[in-house]
Amino acid sequence: MDFIEKLTYRKIFIFWGPLALTWLMMAFEQPFLIAFIARLGEAKVNLAAFGIAGSFAMIIEAPIIMLMSASTALVTGRHSYKKLKHFTDILNAGVTGVQLVMLIPPVFNFIVIRLMGVPEDVARIAHIALLIFLPWAASIGYRRFYQGILIRNNLTRRVTYGTMVRLSVIIIAGLILYRSGIKGAYVGAGAMSMAVLAEAIATRLMVSATLKGLLQKEDTENGHIGLRSITRFYYPLAITSILSLGVHPFVTFFMGRSSMPVESLAVLPVVGSLVFIFRSLGLSYQEVNIALIGKEKQNYRLLRNFAIYLGIAVTVLISLIAFTPLADLWFINVSGLTAELADLSYLPLQIMVLLPVLTVLLNFQRSLLVVNGTTGPISKATAVELLTIIIVLLVCVVFLDLTGVVAASIAFVTGKGLSTLYLLPWQNSVLKRWKV
Repeated sequence: MDFIEKLTYRKIFIFWGPLALTWLMMAFEQPFLIAFIARLGEAKVNLAAFGIAGSFAMIIEAPIIMLMSASTALVTGRHSYKKLKHFTDILNAGVTGVQLVMLIPPVFNFIVIRLMGVPEDVARIAHIALLIFLPWAASIGYRRFYQGILIRNNLTRRVTYGTMVRLSVIIIAGLILYRSGIKGAYVGAGAMSMAVLAEAIATRLMVSATLKGLLQKEDTENGHIGLRSITRFYYPLAITSILSLGVHPFVTFFMGRSSMPVESLAVLPVVGSLVFIFRSLGLSYQEVNIALIGKEKQNYRLLRNFAIYLGIAVTVLISLIAFTPLADLWFINVSGLTAELADLSYLPLQIMVLLPVLTVLLNFQRSLLVVNGTTGPISKATAVELLTIIIVLLVCVVFLDLTGVVAASIAFVTGKGLSTLYLLPWQNSVLKRWKV
């Protein structure tokens, strides 16, 4: 591809821009819906319930998160498309089945009320919200599978168009549900479920022309790939997502036993959604590096330097909010938090200013390992992150008696930092092999 052979910073930006915009639009979904929930009745309880249901929905979808990276890397012709599509069908059926089991009342109550210690009034609302989230996982699975094909074929703008459909549905459905008088947690879950389903349909329509050409193309690169080899490639990536998103129940468990538990459960999704806006710029860079590094890895230095500039930019931008009166503007005027909950939000946000730059670094490291076919260390690094978060939460909540949301913010930053340190030797090994 001539685009890759003569790569420049401008071309990287043009390729990355639509993906970054896509992630940014997704990142603004939660703050938008949280602003609705915070202005409806029983805001504290509904924010906590929405956060819990959303966390479980994300854990359940975890195995299909990396399908975008997999299809970007593996779908090169008719054979590999059909095999990975079959693999995607199996994964989507599996995660939907897990969610149905989770929704069985005795199962849900045992996990959420007995094990996690969530108050019963919050758990009841969270259970209905998780039921509303039922279309979520499979819709995201198909959407990410087809988005990977668009990215590989240099059609990143169509990924953005799909997200524009999703955001439009979020706004329209959110406004309708907000005025309907239902609970805030149901407003959030309903709008998000309808939006991802609409985006999946739009993405499938936009990839149709590309698929026609793909199904006529002989598979010279991955013509012999099968379900077993796909599983070997994908398994570490799926474990990575499961471990990464699986941290949320542990965080909820410890916050439920900390000081100010309901307040912490209510505030964490608000702070987390703001931080995610800046983290999304790093998350969007993983597929860029996979797609543009080149067969001879000739574009490594350009892509590395772009990642450095991106890391500096996101750190400066989030700091401008975290350490200035803009934090008041966001938490009180935009998110609609009470003064009490806003006061609880400032310190966690200031602690988490390092998360966006760590996200840029971690996703750059992961992309190098995916390109090299060395996906195993990625899941091990995520296990290090999960274990670190649990240990730090234990120390901060049980021994230091910190407020739950403050303990969680310290744990998130420490875990992400150690995860990137774990991958450094593997990153250096790959670079030595490539001689770049």
